[in-house]
Amino acid sequence: MKTRITTLLIVIFAVANNSYAQLQPTLNIYKDGKILYCLSTSEIDSIKFEKNPYNGHEYVDLGLSVKWATCNVGASSPEDTGYYFAWGETSPKSTYDWSTYKYCNGTNKTLTKYCTDSYYGTVDNKTELDLSDDAAHVNWGGNWRMPTHKEFLELIENCSYEVLTILGDPFIKVIGPNGNFIFMPDIADYWTTSGSGGDGAYAFYYHFRGGMQTTGSGRNNGYYIRPVCP
Repeated sequence: MKTRITTLLIVIFAVANNSYAQLQPTLNIYKDGKILYCLSTSEIDSIKFEKNPYNGHEYVDLGLSVKWATCNVGASSPEDTGYYFAWGETSPKSTYDWSTYKYCNGTNKTLTKYCTDSYYGTVDNKTELDLSDDAAHVNWGGNWRMPTHKEFLELIENCSYEVLTILGDPFIKVIGPNGNFIFMPDIADYWTTSGSGGDGAYAFYYHFRGGMQTTGSGRNNGYYIRPVCP
């Protein structure tokens, strides 16, 4: 009889505990009507909604000093090329020449910003873009910005490459030292934040034709932007 009472008490205790557990509210996180995550509220001491520094844009950690975006500014997928930008301008336009360039008075000898030689205009000795002139930061916000010359050089020297055809167009698969990868259109030219030094009218850009290379180009030209973030 004593054994039966003990067994009954154990069963009652187990049922009570189970019922109590079922009464505990849970925090369910949904996406498209499906639960992504479920957590008992007894395990939560606070909930914080923090600003996403990436503002919904995707990136890949290639094992380098910065993370690289999966697509260009103005593109909705890696297959899109996105918008052209002149160096230091933050909006696309229809004509890219010195007569329409923001930081000069019509020619490459009348620069009004980012100039280190009076031969090319008003000297301010700036050689790196301000964030207010960074097309990646202005358009994507958060911690996004254009890569520096040094960061693009790091990409060239530490990654391997494969040429692929996607939807009939040539692409470069850039593979980081950790094995992760991004795709970049093979025919595209990309600005960096860095002026090219002595010639104030030029800035560093990168292209993939005949291999990944870097050189200087007139700041008035329209090239693509591939953002990076910390």
